[in-house]
Amino acid sequence: MTSSSAASMRSQPDSMQALGNQIGCKVRNIAHQGQPTIDIGLNDSSGHRLKFVTSYSSMDSIEGTITISTLQDIRFDDIDIAFIGTSRVYVDRMATTPTMTGRTESTHRFLTLRQPICEEDFPNPRIFEAGKEYKFPFTFTIPSQLLPKACSHPVVSNHIRDIHLLLPPSLGDPGLAGFGSTLLDDLAPDMSKITYGIQVKIARVRGTDGVSIIAEKTKKVRVKPAFSEQPPLNIDHNDEYRPGQEKTVKKGLFKGKLGTLIAKTVQPPPLILPGARSTEVRSIATMAKLVLRFDPTEESSLPPKLGSLATKLKVSTYYASAPRQNFPTRSTLGFDLSQGVYSEYIPLSRLCIASAQWERHDQTSNPAAESLFRRDSGISDCSTTSAAEEAFAAGILPASKEYNQGIFYTTQILVPVTLPTTRNFIPTFHSCLISRTYTLALQFSANGGPSMQLKVPVQICAEGSDTGIENARARSVEEGAFRADTDVFAPESVVPASFAVGRSGSVDVREESPPGYSAFAPARYSVSDSGVQ
Repeated sequence: MTSSSAASMRSQPDSMQALGNQIGCKVRNIAHQGQPTIDIGLNDSSGHRLKFVTSYSSMDSIEGTITISTLQDIRFDDIDIAFIGTSRVYVDRMATTPTMTGRTESTHRFLTLRQPICEEDFPNPRIFEAGKEYKFPFTFTIPSQLLPKACSHPVVSNHIRDIHLLLPPSLGDPGLAGFGSTLLDDLAPDMSKITYGIQVKIARVRGTDGVSIIAEKTKKVRVKPAFSEQPPLNIDHNDEYRPGQEKTVKKGLFKGKLGTLIAKTVQPPPLILPGARSTEVRSIATMAKLVLRFDPTEESSLPPKLGSLATKLKVSTYYASAPRQNFPTRSTLGFDLSQGVYSEYIPLSRLCIASAQWERHDQTSNPAAESLFRRDSGISDCSTTSAAEEAFAAGILPASKEYNQGIFYTTQILVPVTLPTTRNFIPTFHSCLISRTYTLALQFSANGGPSMQLKVPVQICAEGSDTGIENARARSVEEGAFRADTDVFAPESVVPASFAVGRSGSVDVREESPPGYSAFAPARYSVSDSGVQ
């Protein structure tokens, strides 16, 4: 076979593929000839149209314009412009029998804001004429909290419900995850997604056939809500964490026991992400504290030399096809087939701690401190009592079981924790279906002793954007003035006129019930089971 004939044969599949693409394009164009074209444009604070992905935070305003055009006259009855927040989860079930395997999917529409459209903004009659453009401006204000109906399932406490009603961040969309125009991995699995978008639907009533959607389009946006620090997590009797550890240190092989090394850490201050659209360049860091104690077998024995300390961040995304009643834990995964977890470790740093200075203590010369040093048999190493906190703050840990009330040594090590800039970290959050948690792991070793690893939870919080903070401040002033002018006997459901749903020109669109026809009615929790029978 000549080289020219071989090249001709190689080019045939390419030409067939190109022909197939052309045919498919023409078929799609024919199918859309009878549909209006919808363009969704977003504006920045100065009113100019945005050309790249931007981030929105709590109380930020999303402004833009819907442009509708058509190639032929098309009759319609209504236009729905909404800001939608949706969680989507699927869980693959694995069981011992084929009849129990399959996939369970769940969708939760937790946020629906609708833009009221004045009657005079519609063409009369309601016909889109060919060659004309019809523009409909919209403004949505991202709430900092969801309405109670967004979390109507049973929960174990009001605290859990309050956490579920916080607006969750965008998650799991590789086309949006990142900072500014830079796309970064947010460490979320394919099984869980939280998306926000501007959704436009054009509907027409067709007599007894009901309502049909003649055109629709959604433009996704990235939402990074503000998250404040939550109370420290109670990790007592939780196998996922190990705040303290105790190991035996030997003099050498077949040389006997040198002493006991005790290590403890606590949940560090949170890592705080900058607000959306922030131009400030700063590292996202916090400081963890590691306290060590060495109880020698003999008073003449010195503390072991320390080596290096490695820090890692464990990123866990929990997802479930049924609403969670409590915070998710790994201990429940074995018998609850409706939930799963995806975890990934991110290396942070490796420090040399060989220069740590040990401080010698002689309890016999200081009897007054005995109550601080003594181990209470009724309190575990994970105790969160005030006495344990006071001892940790002083750098003194409870003695080991073999301590002989004599000499012991202590040292404290401050461990910097800095998030890498190559990943997109989102705040710690818990929603009805999806949760994101972080665990800080500290791993080190001493000469003559085995490796020790401590694991404690760490929170990631987020600041609000500058415009969102200013909008919230203005909102607070306006609502305060309204309350001052309102009669004290007025019902609590009264809201300022500027906040009323459907008010012409309102810049704040409250969540409302969908229109009377089912085409626009959003689903709350919808679960589908695609199990193989």
